[in-house]
Formats: sequence, C-alpha cells, structure tokens
Amino acid sequence: YALGLCRIEPENNVHVILEAMEGLEIPLVFVGNWNNSEYGRDLKARYIESSNLFLLDPIYDPGALYAVRARASVYLHGHSAGGTNPSLVEMVHFGIPILAHGCAFNRYSTEGKARYFESAAELAEQMRILSPEDAGQIGDNMRELAQRKYTWHQIGKAYFDLLDRA
Repeated sequence: YALGLCRIEPENNVHVILEAMEGLEIPLVFVGNWNNSEYGRDLKARYIESSNLFLLDPIYDPGALYAVRARASVYLHGHSAGGTNPSLVEMVHFGIPILAHGCAFNRYSTEGKARYFESAAELAEQMRILSPEDAGQIGDNMRELAQRKYTWHQIGKAYFDLLDRA
C-alpha cells in the first residue's frame, strides 16, 4: 500500500494526494488528525467511502507507527511549507520509493532522488508509471541517503562542526 502520514492541513496537500489516489488500484493508508479542522473533517467525509482509501486517526504508539511505515510500498509526502520535515527524514530510512511535493526543501532533503509532483494529475501519473525497477532504485537511493546523511552520528557531527566554526 501507499502511505500518507501528516497533520491534516492544506499546506500538506492532503487533498491533492487523496484526489490522485482515489480510484487507483493501489490502496492508500493515510494517517492523520482528520477531526482537528474543518479541512480534515471535509476531506474525511468526502473520501471515507472510497474503496481504496483508508483514512486512519493519528497513531502515537511508536511500535504501531513503525509497523504501518514498514509495511508500506511507497510513501507520499505532500508537505509544501516549513523546511526539512521529520516525517520525510524518518521515511527515507525504510528504503521505499518516495513521491514528494516538488518544493525546493523536499528536493533538497531527498537530494533530487525521489519522484516529485505538483498536482493530483502529476501524482496519479507518477503512481501509474512507477515500475518495480524504478521503485527499487528509488528505495535504494533513499536508504543510502538515510545511512549517509540522516543518522544520529552524522547529525551530531554536523552540530559539533558548526559549534567548532562558531
């Protein structure tokens, strides 16, 4: 299944992801705080009956959240504001393909090695053309990126290097 995971806010383009995925053959599991805003409640009401969309409430238990992430075959990341996003950085460690909103910080965070979309039509097309070979390559690239750039050792080293220069 495809996975979406975020706060249900307009700048996270949840509406774009749901529109793109509705009716595709691949199921989408989307975890978020649907009931915290009118935006979320409206989306949930609109898409709750879609046969391939599974709109789950927030999951706060780390083990349960890990299990949902680990079973996904592709991660859809719609964030378009705010800089490097923790959920994106967390997902690169799972070594699965990432399709992310095409904003500059998502491209930077994934070093241009994910796939990108700006609209529902682009995301739907990306999902349709994602071959097993391409998915495997993107996943390998994400795992390599995670091991090279997003470990506690690397992040700590970067902070200490910054402090040494200051």
